Amino acid sequence: MNKNNYAVIMAGGIGSRFWPMSRASLPKQFLDILGTGETLIQQTFRRLKKICPIENIIIVTNKNYKILCQEQLSDLVEKNILCEPAMRNTAPCVAYAAFKIQSENSNANMIIAASDHIITKEDEFVRVVNDCLELSANNDILLTIGIKPSRPDTGYGYIQFTEEGLVSHKKVRKVKTFTEKPNQELALNFLDSGDFLWNSGMFVWSAKSITLAYRKHLNDIYTVFEEGKTKYNTEKEEEYIDRVFPGCKNISIDYGIMEKSDKVYVYPASFGWSDLGTWGSLYTHLDLDKNKNAILGDNVMLYDSSDNIVNVPKEKQVVLQGLNGYIIVESKGVLLVCKKEDEQQIKQFVADVKIMSD
Repeated sequence: MNKNNYAVIMAGGIGSRFWPMSRASLPKQFLDILGTGETLIQQTFRRLKKICPIENIIIVTNKNYKILCQEQLSDLVEKNILCEPAMRNTAPCVAYAAFKIQSENSNANMIIAASDHIITKEDEFVRVVNDCLELSANNDILLTIGIKPSRPDTGYGYIQFTEEGLVSHKKVRKVKTFTEKPNQELALNFLDSGDFLWNSGMFVWSAKSITLAYRKHLNDIYTVFEEGKTKYNTEKEEEYIDRVFPGCKNISIDYGIMEKSDKVYVYPASFGWSDLGTWGSLYTHLDLDKNKNAILGDNVMLYDSSDNIVNVPKEKQVVLQGLNGYIIVESKGVLLVCKKEDEQQIKQFVADVKIMSD
């Protein structure tokens, strides 16, 4: 296993679209949402152990989730849990990890991955990532992994690629544009055109390439983490990060670097990926009954109901009649009943509930 290969798992989000199961105190990445016996972050960690040494796996998370990471990832050494003192989106998160890794290994290559994605074809995932890591080690490029779309999904971002490929790997194409979640008509056009991929949010690059990209495109963030280079992996690191991190710009790596750099390429892949961003996306990964209901719960009875997702405590007796296309979730004394087509409103529900409880 190549000791220059690192994995960075981003695990600081609160997963509000999976409320009421996902809460600020216990976000979805720390839940066994699929009922497999593993939480999402445990699945992610296990996959990445096949690609790089355990000591090269880094978790970047909120300070509030450090203990959860330690409890669920017992193989992880404490120094590899990087704690953000404030939520500042993905650009500061990735910068922190990249500069820390580079301070101990200037030849490092890394994959950046979310903690809450589903990968059903793990062998193919490992093959693709190893291929990407080899490319990043030998080319000054910023690679993103694009997923071949199977439907005009409006919940994903899209990547448009050009005919220009890497000399060493023609399958890897130069990125032309990034498009955030499109409407249905545009998503159909993207699918028909054949030159668009879903944006998986997974990136591969060398520590050198990404830190240089920060210097060029996000110089203020570059300066913050470059000035801390003598403190990484020392007892002074935590104090420094606590002091400077909250002042970082709140910006994603996509907007801050990927949409600006002329060194961005996409690797088309297909390994059973889902970002599991919503209850609706979870529905597509669960077993369905004859009426296309997905049921998580041992005592659920449905009558004249179809196309629902039901997630309730195992011991809870639930009887539902006449519901079609709904999300029904009970967790910790909160019941949510919402149309699947309106699930984007859940974030607003969460905000309203917080106002009511303040």
